[in-house]
Amino acid sequence: MKRMFFPFCLALIGLAFCCQAAFAGDLDAFAGKEGTISIAGGTAHIPVMKDAAKAIMTANPAIRITIAGGGSGVGIQKVGEGLVNIGNSGRKASDAEVSKYGLVMFPFAVDGVATVVHADNPVQGLTGDQVRAIFAGEVSNWKEVGGNDGAINVYARDESSGTRDVFWKKLLKKGTVVTSANVVPSNGAMKLAVSKDPNAIGYVSIGHLDGSVKAPALDGVVVNQEAAKSGQYPVVRKLYMNTKGQPEGIVKSFVEYITGPDCVEYIKSAGYIPF
Repeated sequence: MKRMFFPFCLALIGLAFCCQAAFAGDLDAFAGKEGTISIAGGTAHIPVMKDAAKAIMTANPAIRITIAGGGSGVGIQKVGEGLVNIGNSGRKASDAEVSKYGLVMFPFAVDGVATVVHADNPVQGLTGDQVRAIFAGEVSNWKEVGGNDGAINVYARDESSGTRDVFWKKLLKKGTVVTSANVVPSNGAMKLAVSKDPNAIGYVSIGHLDGSVKAPALDGVVVNQEAAKSGQYPVVRKLYMNTKGQPEGIVKSFVEYITGPDCVEYIKSAGYIPF
C-alpha cells in the first residue's frame, strides 16, 4: 500500500488550563495528589482523553497528563512494554496480547465506523457488497455505483489501527484491500485526506464525522451513533483503555473517572455512546 502522511498533532498535553472545562464532574479523587499519567494509542479516544485531562489538570496542576496517538496496536504494545501508563485501543486486546503483557481492559464507550467520501460526492448510499467490491478493486469507477465518471481513490489505515480492524472484519468481511490504497495514520488524517480528494473513499470513527466528509447510507441505514446504538448499523466497536495489571494511584483514579458517571458528557460530546 502507498503510505501518505498529513500534518497532524498527536495532542501532547502538559500544561494546566486557565479555566475549568465544562462537564468536569467530581474531581475529589485527584485532590492533593501529584504525578504523571502517560497515554498513547487509538486516535478515536483522544477527544475524550483531552477533555478529561484538561479538567483534571485545571483542578490540580500537580498532575501532568500526556496523550499521544499511534493507533490501537501501538497503544497495546506501549502499555505492555511499560512505556506508558494507559494504552488506548479501538479493539479488544487479543488473548495472546493479554497473556503476553498482563493487560487489564476497561471499555468506556461504543463507537461506529463509517465509510466516508468527499462532501460533494453525489453518491448517497452504498451496499455492503459495493463497499467490499470498491476496497477489493473490483469496482474502480464511481459511475459504477451511481456517481460521477472518475477513478475511485481508496484510502485505508495500517494494521495497527483499531478503526481498520473493525471496518475490515465487520464490513469488509476480512476481504482483500486493493494494494494501491493510500494509507493514512489516524482518523483525523483520514478525514483530511478524503475531504481534499473528490474521488476518495475511506473510513473513520463515527465520532469524527462532520461536514468536511460524507457518510453514505449503508444498505439503506443512515450512518450515525443512534443507528449504531440501536443495532441497525452493524459496524461498531468498543473503545478501551488498557493497563499492565490493575492500575494504581492516579492512574487508577483516571481510569475510574473515564469509566464513571462524571465522564458521560465528555463521551457524548465526542460523538460516542457511553458504555
